Amino acid sequence: MPKFDRVIAIVTDSIGIGEAPDAAKFHDTGADTLGHIGAHFGETGWALPNWQRLGLGNIQRPTPIPGVPAIPAPIGYFGKMAEISAGKDSMDGHWEMMGLPVTEPLGFFPNGFPAELIQQLEEFSGRKVIVNQPYSGTEVINDYGERQLQTGELIVYTSGDSVLQIAANTAVIPLAELYKICEYARKITTGAPYRIGRIIARPYVGTNKANFTRTSDRHDYALLPTAETDLDRLQAAGVATYGVGKINDIFSGQGLADGVHTASNSDGMNQTIAAVQSARSGFIFTNLVDFDAMYGHRRNPQGDGEALMAFDRQLGDLLAAMQPSDLLLITSDHGNDPGFTGTDHTREYVPLIAYSPSLPGNGDLGVRSPFADLGATVLENFGVAGNGVGQSFLGLLK
Repeated sequence: MPKFDRVIAIVTDSIGIGEAPDAAKFHDTGADTLGHIGAHFGETGWALPNWQRLGLGNIQRPTPIPGVPAIPAPIGYFGKMAEISAGKDSMDGHWEMMGLPVTEPLGFFPNGFPAELIQQLEEFSGRKVIVNQPYSGTEVINDYGERQLQTGELIVYTSGDSVLQIAANTAVIPLAELYKICEYARKITTGAPYRIGRIIARPYVGTNKANFTRTSDRHDYALLPTAETDLDRLQAAGVATYGVGKINDIFSGQGLADGVHTASNSDGMNQTIAAVQSARSGFIFTNLVDFDAMYGHRRNPQGDGEALMAFDRQLGDLLAAMQPSDLLLITSDHGNDPGFTGTDHTREYVPLIAYSPSLPGNGDLGVRSPFADLGATVLENFGVAGNGVGQSFLGLLK
């Protein structure tokens, strides 16, 4: 019998808690997403009271998070996790959480994609490709969106992650056509020599650079998991699995009974709260991507901090909706320090919080590695055998 009838895992996408042991390998020494956001606001400029009372400020780190100090008796269990995957992409982090570390590096194209690949995209789509270099998603449509309106060309760009992104104004390239092109791009970049982690459709609307706006119809086409994940194991054992946000995209639907895409962090939390208030059982897996997509990559600590405070307010609503038989896990998939150099993800520890109304709380989970400890904990709760990757911390929740 499960210890908890339902487990809810929320991934605050890109909210790291300080440089990981191997940060230097990724040129990320000194990265600290939460620390630098806190420093931007100052000791009294922001507050995360609900996350704080769960134990966020009690997680061991060299210096306290400004504005989120340790408290004497958290109601949750707290720790942090270190990643072992070869990269620091969302796919790496989520797959590793579910027992499948990514040991083979994905394909990175910091100088743009090879001419052969671009030619294939042009021949399939019947449209010329422009840009083909690393770019901020908002800046690329600002710089090239008006040209796209005139010519119908495809805006293709990348970043420091293993991604190929295609931006399209739906007034000239309809959403269905964009998706079809991205599906083709996914098909031809799965294996060598490309092995690109994600193809991302980036639709937007607007008539000029003053009003171009990306829509919530973004779609990620990730690589299929290369082996079974903990989601597959749960599903095979009859445990219901439900994905909120881009979870379905990251796992290409594998191991998920159903789910819902979301328009924003707020929508993601509302959908999660609605699932908790329903009769749904099993495993609810939520990703909140705005921290990453809207603020981290844009190096916007003000926006990131405000988004965290908005999340914290909704976290209070979620805590009030939970039943004694529920277990809540809060973590992240990587860092994306808005106070750091560049525009890419940062290799960091990620916070780990566990809470149930039925538990006394105030326990230190220490440093966990790999991220698969989270999935192993979910599996043990439901009595499902894993693959030996990761060690459950369920026994510490007492």
